[in-house]
Amino acid sequence: MIEALGRNILNLMQTTGEMVKLFVQTIFYFKEAPRNLPSIFRQTAEVGIGTLPVASVLALFVGMVLALQTGSELALYGSQEAIGAIVGLSMVKELGPVMTCLLVAGRVGSSMAAEVGAMQVYEEIDALKTLEISPIRYLAMPRLLACLFAVPALVIFSMLIGIAGGAFISDINPVINVPYNVYYENMIRAVGYMEIIKGIIKATVFGGIVAHVGCYVGFKTRGGARGIGQSTTRSVVMSFLMILVADYFLSRMMM
Repeated sequence: MIEALGRNILNLMQTTGEMVKLFVQTIFYFKEAPRNLPSIFRQTAEVGIGTLPVASVLALFVGMVLALQTGSELALYGSQEAIGAIVGLSMVKELGPVMTCLLVAGRVGSSMAAEVGAMQVYEEIDALKTLEISPIRYLAMPRLLACLFAVPALVIFSMLIGIAGGAFISDINPVINVPYNVYYENMIRAVGYMEIIKGIIKATVFGGIVAHVGCYVGFKTRGGARGIGQSTTRSVVMSFLMILVADYFLSRMMM
């Protein structure tokens, strides 16, 4: 048991070192971004526009359910007018960034891991190296930049959709019965610029995690089609765990 624990710790340290090294190398190639604009724009469209419909539906119903559950409980104490502030803060500080980025990790991060992993398995990355093209510059850097720009924009849109969904339920539900103007007045009073900035910072960090993990797992893929499938699953699991851990530490730092 002790030997197994030691091996796990060594594997964790090795993985951490490799991920840090890849991240530093990817940041180094940011200077080459003007040469890779078509790839960056293509990845940005895939992350942002491709995920927008699903993210909108997710945010809408999260906001509606949050307003329904919370508003019904607040109505028991005659405090349902606070529902706008509660839904607004929840969507901006936590649910918007976390839920949207988990969705991005499942949809986009897995796709990145599969795509890069397939190139690794079928020796396309070796071909890039033969042509003296850096795989990190060609594959990792555009994806990381795309997520750093597209994910915060996607999260902002999800925040707005979730807040609107909460307003809709608060107005039409006879138990809650909070008009739009009261809902938005309390929401605007509670949600300041700093809360929005904190949510955007979280979204940027989470987006970077999704792209970085997807590329790292893709580069480490081995073993043919089965290895690609395992890498896809590994990418999603690692992204989920790192997003949740990062969310705690970011929340603690921003308190």
